[in-house]
Amino acid sequence: MKNNNKFVVLDLIFYVAFPLAIWHIMRDMIGDYYAMLLSSVPGIFYTIYRFKELKKVNVFGIFMISNLIVGTLVDVLSGSAIRLLWNNVYYSYAVALLFLLTIPFKKPISLYFALDFTELQGYDRSTNKKLFFHKRLFPIFNWIVVAFALQNIILASIKAWLISQYGVEAFDKGIVLRQLLNWGLTIPVMAGYLYIGKIIYDNPDFVKEATGSQEEDAMLTNERL
Repeated sequence: MKNNNKFVVLDLIFYVAFPLAIWHIMRDMIGDYYAMLLSSVPGIFYTIYRFKELKKVNVFGIFMISNLIVGTLVDVLSGSAIRLLWNNVYYSYAVALLFLLTIPFKKPISLYFALDFTELQGYDRSTNKKLFFHKRLFPIFNWIVVAFALQNIILASIKAWLISQYGVEAFDKGIVLRQLLNWGLTIPVMAGYLYIGKIIYDNPDFVKEATGSQEEDAMLTNERL
């Protein structure tokens, strides 16, 4: 809990306070576009720090770094302040679509995020993968993916409306809105993960099935060798 509180404070500092301060202080000196680019620098360094905190390259870590790289390229290549804002809207829609595409391919990204975090807590990844693909649990991971996608879609849609109404002045409103939505939509996502944990806790036979299946696979592999 202490670590979570630390990240909440750091989120506010690096994703909200620093970007807003840089935007308002620097825009008259260097222009709207370059002030937007400069305001993203604290978040870039902070995202790298959070990635290093994972202490392991996994699906979530790769997603964080890929999102950082692509997002930075989108900003740098935009060329103007208003184009940067619109490109971020389109990028959010693209990320939402990417999330949703993991559902029909039966590779919900939320499941692999869960594998990453449970592995960091010392649980066996192979066993948990079999467990999470259980017919009672797998559909819930799909709904969590929908929640991830909705987060991006709602944010992008509101940003588009703000840009249409306020132009480049929508930038600082979008910073605060993004963080509020990130926290607000974290609630149903966490509720989904907690519900999965409750189902597993109430059905210990699911774990036994996954462990037994893992042992059978290991025996078959040894026999082939």
